[in-house]
Amino acid sequence: MTLQLWIWLMIGLTFSLYIGIAIWSKAGSTKEFYVAGSGVSPLANGMATAADWMSAASFISMAGLISFIGYDGSVYLMGWTGGYVLLALLLAPYLRKFGKFTVPDFIGDRYYSDTARVVAVFCALIISFTYVAGQMRGVGLVFSRYLEVDINTGVVIGMAIVLFYAVLGGMKGITYTQVAQYCVLIFAFMVPAIFISIQMTGNPIPQLGFGSQGSDGIYLLDKLDGLSRDLGFHEYTTGEKSKLDVFFITAALMVGTAGLPHVIVRFFTVKKVSDARKSAGWALLFIAILYTTAPAIAVFARTNLIETVSEKKYDDMPVWFENWEKTGLLTFTDKNKDGVIQYVADPQINELTIDRDIMVMANPEIAELPNWVIALLAAGALAAALSTAAGLLLVISSSISHDLIKKIIKPDVSEKGELIAARVSAFFAVLLAGYFGINPPGFVAAVVALAFGLAAASFFPAIVMGIFYKRMNKEGAISGMVTGLLLMLFYMTKFKFGWFGGGTEADWWFGISPEGFGTFAMLVNFVVSLSVCHLNAKPPQEIQELVENIRIPTIEN
Repeated sequence: MTLQLWIWLMIGLTFSLYIGIAIWSKAGSTKEFYVAGSGVSPLANGMATAADWMSAASFISMAGLISFIGYDGSVYLMGWTGGYVLLALLLAPYLRKFGKFTVPDFIGDRYYSDTARVVAVFCALIISFTYVAGQMRGVGLVFSRYLEVDINTGVVIGMAIVLFYAVLGGMKGITYTQVAQYCVLIFAFMVPAIFISIQMTGNPIPQLGFGSQGSDGIYLLDKLDGLSRDLGFHEYTTGEKSKLDVFFITAALMVGTAGLPHVIVRFFTVKKVSDARKSAGWALLFIAILYTTAPAIAVFARTNLIETVSEKKYDDMPVWFENWEKTGLLTFTDKNKDGVIQYVADPQINELTIDRDIMVMANPEIAELPNWVIALLAAGALAAALSTAAGLLLVISSSISHDLIKKIIKPDVSEKGELIAARVSAFFAVLLAGYFGINPPGFVAAVVALAFGLAAASFFPAIVMGIFYKRMNKEGAISGMVTGLLLMLFYMTKFKFGWFGGGTEADWWFGISPEGFGTFAMLVNFVVSLSVCHLNAKPPQEIQELVENIRIPTIEN
């Protein structure tokens, strides 16, 4: 069977499964739409959380990033994995005990203020739209290569699919769809990795394979260091970033994780607090499978790519090279007109431009794996992007329908009216997400990293102090969130979009990159929050008692 037939078959089967689940699990109430009726088992919720968490950035872009920047790419592994541990231990059980549907709902009630709620809604929308841009971009990348359409058309197709099951099923439909998507994406990620690990090292366990010797007796990492050196790139196992920037990026990703609204809401879908802890444990296990495999895939892909293209004749390139050229994500410019590909670090000489986001998807083709494996990877990449996009769109729709309309604009709205508002909000959110997918501010993982910085700068201090510091009042929380968010937005737009006069790497404050600046903005948030807090009155007594109560364990049936 041809590759194209395999791709249509795999994608057709998986999409049919997702749509079938959405129809079966149609939400009939706002509770089912927002939190799946709070009746999801810990195991199922763990799988759904893992699928929600492992976005296009994790599946498509993270290994691609690591394959190009090597050692410095470890910040994504440490930050995203460590952040989930932080969320599971520090925040999730307490937020579940508080019992609210959304993060703005928690902040609005904890800080006894509609202003705080509106600020939180704004933060949630900014974070979610920044994050969803990366997901829709990932969908477009997959469709552009495997369905042979341009990226923009791919984004539109992805919008239509997400719209169907997110709007119809809400959190109930998304949860059970994400269980299926996790099974698809993890199988799709591991199968090519196992194949290539055996092919390159004889070891079927990728996590061990990339640290093993190849068929030539040379350790794979040593070989990649040598290939990189010969081409003028920095050694794969050495870093170029400053220790300060590595620390700030890792911290931003960690605390940003703990402030991501679409991940936090997953802990409201289980029956009780102990189930929230159990589902966090399951999710961490399921996430670790992919995250420990990504560094191996990065090494395999980078080594195979360099050996396949460097100093080779363009006319002798295999079919995969031409296929990726058609997408515009791989380009060859024969500067010296000799027909030989010069792939080197020097931009004056280099003739090959490679989009980092193609590395995972092109890897099975470069390694000449069977067509069904390539098709499976395509289905898995779509599952990863669509699962997270759906979760984010639900956060956007619930922020508008529940936190703005129900809580502030029209408190007497009926449940049916609120459900309609949620679905209409999701529809317009999909359209806006599609626009950001077509016009993204960078490659997938970089876009997503900025979303984490925004979450760290705005939500994390307000949530942590809302749980653990009963003296924190509405004035402090609002001031901190606004200051942190505006500071992060200023820095991000200045150095990523060239606004406010723009700037280069040499102009970074204290040498901190935009991806790591969320940590700095978060620290400013803490300072502002605490300073303003102590200049104003204590919260009402009932709020202080509420904070005490959510930290006290209770006996559950």
